[in-house]
Amino acid sequence: MDKQTEQKRAAGEYAASLIEDGMVVGLGTGSTVKFFIERLAARINQEGLDIVGVTTSRQTSSLAKGWGIKLKSVDEVPGIDITIDGADEVDVALNGIKGGGAALLFEKIVALNSSRNVWIIDESKYHPKLGTFPLPVEVVPYGSHQLLKRFADADLHPQFRRNADGLRLTTDAGNYIIDLQLTEITHPQALAYYLEQTIGVVEHGLFLQVVDAVIIGGDEITIIERQA
Repeated sequence: MDKQTEQKRAAGEYAASLIEDGMVVGLGTGSTVKFFIERLAARINQEGLDIVGVTTSRQTSSLAKGWGIKLKSVDEVPGIDITIDGADEVDVALNGIKGGGAALLFEKIVALNSSRNVWIIDESKYHPKLGTFPLPVEVVPYGSHQLLKRFADADLHPQFRRNADGLRLTTDAGNYIIDLQLTEITHPQALAYYLEQTIGVVEHGLFLQVVDAVIIGGDEITIIERQA
């Protein structure tokens, strides 16, 4: 196991220790969350925890079901006690870019309905500013080429995300992803507002003022709590 994978494992397994009996738990998407789900399943089996999971993607649903975790949809629970999710990039203000797994829409819905949001990352994801990771924008297929041109005219360097076979990737909600290659995002709030006002955009991967704590795997676990 390489260093980055070991850090992901450490962060994921630590996050599983935060889960208490009777909780409704949001289950994020991605390689780091995989370690969290595996450890959570082990705790459920060993300790007899009564846990209900709410997933953010078909991929996570399949993984959680395989480990025997009880699942309900976000509309079947009164609320979510805590959501554990990954992030593709986090800045020092605890803003993040998410959506590398194309699950940003469902991830935001689950986060919005959670009392507490915790992200688990390795050290390589923590940066002074956002922008190193391409910013995903989920768009409806109709008019998506026009949106691509509009983003190009705004110097946002857009590209359709594609599968290995070269076809445009389709999200669980049936939409496309346009990735913006930005290098550095100096005004994330302004960019978020611009995207939210653009017709055809379903959701964007800027998660601003969302997370309550970030767990960073390393030689020692680092926990950064959002300051009130």
